[in-house]
Amino acid sequence: MSGRGGNREMRRMMDKMGLDMNELQNVQEVIIKTDKKQIIISKPAVTEMKAKDSSIFTVTADSYEEVELEVQIFSDEDIQLVSQQAGVDEEKAKSALEEAKGDLARAILLLTSG
Repeated sequence: MSGRGGNREMRRMMDKMGLDMNELQNVQEVIIKTDKKQIIISKPAVTEMKAKDSSIFTVTADSYEEVELEVQIFSDEDIQLVSQQAGVDEEKAKSALEEAKGDLARAILLLTSG
């Protein structure tokens, strides 16, 4: 797929697969968040490939910044599980999860061994 015709070949192949490819214009930043950190990508090149029922985003960056989160983000499932197991409301469950640094069993123990 090298040479000047490569891009045209790629487009033809993508058309056959039902993919539509667009470069997003003027993207200022992309932020990827995990439970423990976020990755901030400034001024990336972003391409969207649309299929029938989903999109694939390709993010190309010269550089990025990684930031550890002060407060870990917990899933609703984790919070509900701790809440149910310990018999407390979701606020208390979330606090216990923060104190236990995400360890479900430890969070439940903190709440029940009081």
